[in-house]
Amino acid sequence: MPHLWCPGCGHGIVLGAVVRAIDRLSLDKDKVAVVSGIGCASRAPGYLDFNTLHTTHGRALAFATGLKLARPDLRVIVVAGDGDLAAIGGNHLIHACRRNIDLTTVCFNNEIYGMTSGQCSPMTPTGKVATTAPFGNIERNFDLCDLTRAAGATFVARGAAYYARALSGLIEQAIKHKGFSFVEAVSQCPTYYGRRNKIGTAPDMLEWQRTHAVTAEKAAALSPEEMAGKFIIGKYFETEAPEYTEEYARLSERLKGGR
Repeated sequence: MPHLWCPGCGHGIVLGAVVRAIDRLSLDKDKVAVVSGIGCASRAPGYLDFNTLHTTHGRALAFATGLKLARPDLRVIVVAGDGDLAAIGGNHLIHACRRNIDLTTVCFNNEIYGMTSGQCSPMTPTGKVATTAPFGNIERNFDLCDLTRAAGATFVARGAAYYARALSGLIEQAIKHKGFSFVEAVSQCPTYYGRRNKIGTAPDMLEWQRTHAVTAEKAAALSPEEMAGKFIIGKYFETEAPEYTEEYARLSERLKGGR
């Protein structure tokens, strides 16, 4: 069907994984809200028949936090790109993790600012070329799973567009989790990242995901040299902690009682 993304973009696969996860959970669509910011991933709500909110750049989690506080009965899912979430919205990300507010965030990580023609994002690997790094990026990129876990997220996972069914399963677990859940979805941008870095076509980039993604169990058996250039997929971390909207409601009731 006609779509808004560039040919070969992996975001449609990631969006499909989100939709299948929601469908398997049999959630009432009127009780689901999907919030996006600005960027390629922010186009996802255009395909969805849920309560959707398209917000300003980097502020999807801020809007989602207000929405969840006002309507804690809703399942609130944030979809955001790596530039939107980890750069302009970076502070909102770490504080949403710290609060452990019951939101599910799916980061569509295509390692570039695709919508604005390919500037470096915090996920652009060192040495790769972008419009803002024509001679190669000299910065190191984040490990978003390490970052969100350290900031207090109580569910952290990473999947990839190539492993779409496994990715959908991780998103399903994240939605079911009580507290702040984060899923990084490695996606491909053949137009502004792959072409500029001479990585090849969309199928080539998917093949790269297939051969470079390893599970934590497999990674444990590999040497640092064998792990060079590879990335770990699967559930990183899950724990329990007080959830923000419930703590807020308890405080409100206590104050109403004059205690």
